[in-house]
Amino acid sequence: MLDTTAQETSRQVTEAARETSWRSAGFLRDLFLGKLRFDLVHPYPERNARAAFEAFYAALESFLRAEVDPVEIDASGEYPKKVLDGLAELGAFGMIIPSEYGGLGFSHREYERAMMLVGSYDANVAALLSAHQSIGVPQPLVLFGTEAQKREYLPRCACGAISAFALTEPAVGSDPAHIGSTATPTEDGEAFVLNGTKLWCTNGTLAELIVVMARTPKGITAFVVETGWRGVEVAHRCRFMGLSALANAELAFDNVRVPRANVIGQEGRGLKVALTTLNAGRLSLPATAVGAAKLALEASRKWASVRVQWGQPIGAHEAISHMLADMAATTFAMEAVADVATAMADHPEYDIRLEAAAAKEWNTVRQWAITDEALEIRGGRGFESERSLAERGEFPIGIERMMRDSRASRIFEGSTEIMHLFLAREALDEHLQVAGALVDPHATGREKRRALLRAIGFYATWYPRTWLGWSRWPRFRAFGPLAGHLRFVERESRKLARTIFHQMLRHGAALEQKQAVLARVVDVGVELFAITAAVSRAADADTADAMELADSFCRGARARVAASFRAIASNDDRANAHLGRDVMDGRYAWLEQGIIGLGVSAERLKPRAARGAVS
Repeated sequence: MLDTTAQETSRQVTEAARETSWRSAGFLRDLFLGKLRFDLVHPYPERNARAAFEAFYAALESFLRAEVDPVEIDASGEYPKKVLDGLAELGAFGMIIPSEYGGLGFSHREYERAMMLVGSYDANVAALLSAHQSIGVPQPLVLFGTEAQKREYLPRCACGAISAFALTEPAVGSDPAHIGSTATPTEDGEAFVLNGTKLWCTNGTLAELIVVMARTPKGITAFVVETGWRGVEVAHRCRFMGLSALANAELAFDNVRVPRANVIGQEGRGLKVALTTLNAGRLSLPATAVGAAKLALEASRKWASVRVQWGQPIGAHEAISHMLADMAATTFAMEAVADVATAMADHPEYDIRLEAAAAKEWNTVRQWAITDEALEIRGGRGFESERSLAERGEFPIGIERMMRDSRASRIFEGSTEIMHLFLAREALDEHLQVAGALVDPHATGREKRRALLRAIGFYATWYPRTWLGWSRWPRFRAFGPLAGHLRFVERESRKLARTIFHQMLRHGAALEQKQAVLARVVDVGVELFAITAAVSRAADADTADAMELADSFCRGARARVAASFRAIASNDDRANAHLGRDVMDGRYAWLEQGIIGLGVSAERLKPRAARGAVS
């Protein structure tokens, strides 16, 4: 049975932590409202070539080639000390830390290029650097830290003091309302006493510094905690199907004294710190995904040209050539999406909460698909490990390692499903601000009347525009054969806006529970974003190759958009939802006969903290 009270509590806590205002218009925000802001995506962002960054980039590439052995790191499940020391000497742990605090002070675009390079070579090292900088101590302190905190901790981080982020708990995943860790103020008010357990803390076994979320009397609060303090313990080293060296830990905090000076931001505003940090922090994943996709493409292209089947290279067969075409076109668009999102992050006037989430969700899903296609093209050699290939005298290409490592990207920093829900909530934001009280069961009569007046004033002009629109065709002529794709985005964005409005009228407050519908709405918006980014990149390159890649990608994306719209209008969501709940309740347990099963009840599968001690 669903716990509606718990659902409402979670919703309220998350809403309170949201950034409720927009600093400026955002591309996806306006797209969901039926307006194409092509000026926010084009001209395509330039690739900065600052001498300091180019020198670092060259040194990083040389270091990776000479000192980092991805196969050995995967086999041993550990980061060699020489790798950690070498990264620290390069300054790789301080890429996004401002130079005044000992870091390299790179822009998001420069950081993206570096993480793309690392992502193409070793996902374990990419995860180490990303967790440290994007969600570990550096990013929250840059955004919310006091001057004293920055001067104490950022130089340490820049020099190689590894950091981590601790939010998830054994019984709490993406539901921060039910965080169990507590931080109780001391009687003198100078400190807090931290108790609790955190799970899946990346870098946790190596970290000197951790951002910890815990509940105080004023609400969830973010702290900087030093792992050398009494009471901080690595309770367990977590191991996974991929990223075998990931220094991931279950951490226990037993009466840890944390000075009040180590509160990040304001007490009770920890979720705001976390959500805001993730906006830019998520951008390392799209970049590493592009690097991995490019490597998979190279391996597939070269293998398809030399592996002969039925008298000709397998790439000459239509089935494989179609796969190669899709891989190349998608990789082109993935890089465009990552470039555009990170360029927006470098402009403080842009609000990138939607673009960062969209880039993370879309690129990681596409990377997984491309890796799967690369394994299919390589066949048995894709499934075989690098060491086995080398022992047989063949050139070792780690597609199977890439497959194991890449799956985690769809889970890290918000799973694909959570990203869909996050993007859907933001897509509905304007409508909820205007008319949300009309469907809010807790709204008073006065609030509903005010909302009705606002809705009449807003929709009387907004809704007709979603049908009539405005013509930008003359402007798009400059994009030649790609102009039709921009007209498609403009036209379909208005259809998307109408669809969102129609679904709100149809479902009212229940739309929040229609997650399949919301996912399709989001998929349309993100595909339109990717089309726009790809066209902008092709126009900037102004080459026949780029135009051809962009056109191929856009034609495929348009078909996916059409399929999503059809599924919104006609689907079996209700039947599948009922069937799924019946499966969960055990109605079809007879289907599991004839196997050697788990031998335990569902109750035994609960997280340890949710079921108490188990002998």
